[in-house]
Amino acid sequence: VQLQASGGGLVQPGGSLRLSCAASGSIRSSNVMGWYRQAPGKQRDLVATMSTGGGTNYAVSVKGRFTISRDSAKNTVYLQMNNLKPEDTAVYYCNVYFIVAGSGIDYWGQGTLVTVSS
Repeated sequence: VQLQASGGGLVQPGGSLRLSCAASGSIRSSNVMGWYRQAPGKQRDLVATMSTGGGTNYAVSVKGRFTISRDSAKNTVYLQMNNLKPEDTAVYYCNVYFIVAGSGIDYWGQGTLVTVSS
């Protein structure tokens, strides 16, 4: 399984960015795709996830500003980020999780840098 993320960049506070991540390979039809982020010197934290059933989960800090969506037919997940703040600056990683033979498996993309600065 491979994940290819894109869409990061430099944006001013209050601006918007849209991240995309396409997954390829042997992915179970029932899965959870999502985004995590890691700021310098900090641990990797959940941003948002979305299951194939449509269920979503957001970090408190991004609720109301970020929206996750997906095209399950294309195994692609998106993250629309609005009203960006300097504290959103981080490397954003896409992730796909599914269960094989009773065990959960995570796959990660290479990360895309989002910098929010004036």
